[in-house]
Amino acid sequence: MKQNLGKLEQMFGYRFQNIGLLERALTHRSWAYENKPSGSDEEIRNLQNESLEFVGDSVLGLAIAEQLFNRNPDSSEGDLTLMKHYLVSADTLGRIALNYDLGSYLRVGRGEEKTGGRKKQALLADTLEAVIGAIFFDTGYISARAFINRIFADELKKATPRNSIDYKTLLQETLQAKKLSAPEYNVVSTDGPPHERVFTVEAVWEEGRVRAEGNSIKSAEMTAASMVLEKLGEPRSKAKK
Repeated sequence: MKQNLGKLEQMFGYRFQNIGLLERALTHRSWAYENKPSGSDEEIRNLQNESLEFVGDSVLGLAIAEQLFNRNPDSSEGDLTLMKHYLVSADTLGRIALNYDLGSYLRVGRGEEKTGGRKKQALLADTLEAVIGAIFFDTGYISARAFINRIFADELKKATPRNSIDYKTLLQETLQAKKLSAPEYNVVSTDGPPHERVFTVEAVWEEGRVRAEGNSIKSAEMTAASMVLEKLGEPRSKAKK
């Protein structure tokens, strides 16, 4: 594993003083339990990445909040909250982790391997947070912040209050407040060549249905949810803090 980690460090643009921290950040609890079956609970905890993930989550939140505040000095608290929620979401973290092929470096147990753990968005997001936590413990907040700013550079450029709204969650909360059932999303059709797919999704709720298109199923669902909110007369810029 140590030989491969040099390549990962190079991609990250950060070299660990204590490589053991990176190894731990890349170790899922399933691997720890399988490889230390007779170890104490404390020993197993010290092998896996969950504690580092806990710290990394807090470091990430602070660094992103700092960046958003500096980049958007005139934005309201609500807009900053929207953008932060988008940037630290499992979707964004998982996407960045995939860009670095982080799944290839993970140590996972046999069961997790069989179920595609290396490609699970939530697991990749947790691992990236653990890496951030590892850097924090390795050389401190300034290094961790620089790393976060570097790997989130493209996402920070794209983050705006408008494109940070989670319309699906907002719609679900709106329908719940009206004592209506959660909406259902169904893929109606898929058109176009593999590199230019267009997905048509239908959103169905108790009072009607709408259809929307997108370059991914998720984007089509988001657009459909936004359309439903408009039909319900809800302000689509609304967000829960």
